[in-house]
Amino acid sequence: MNKLILAALLCAASLPGQLATKKSLTLEAAKKIAAAAEAEAKKNNWNVVIAIVDDGANLIYLQKMDGTQIGSLSVAQEKAMAAVRFKRPTKAQEDALVSGRQAVLKLPGFMPVEGGIPLLAGAELIGAIGVSGVLSTQDGIIAAAGVAAANSMK
Repeated sequence: MNKLILAALLCAASLPGQLATKKSLTLEAAKKIAAAAEAEAKKNNWNVVIAIVDDGANLIYLQKMDGTQIGSLSVAQEKAMAAVRFKRPTKAQEDALVSGRQAVLKLPGFMPVEGGIPLLAGAELIGAIGVSGVLSTQDGIIAAAGVAAANSMK
């Protein structure tokens, strides 16, 4: 029995060398990203919902500005999740559909509407921002402000 415990401890001791080290998005960082996006929205008098998700598309932070329609709550989250799932901005998904690739509509979690952008730490995906509430091009501008804030944190 003692040999079995010793073997398990030896295996556990070697485990950390086998695990990857990765960066992750914190709540504090998500709030700063959302604040930068909100500042852009306020500057333009746009009311939106801002969603920040982690690299597993799990919601970290959600903010609904006063006067924003409630339908934008789920749309902002879906934009952020789609940006993580496909590792590209939802604008690229929109462009694929506009170019005639209607088959993309069958892809699970696909969101072909601008306003979702991945968040990267170097080349590593750490999450995404999704914005909804105004025209999709305006949502994209607001999301880009959040991405710029994330990029300045490195």
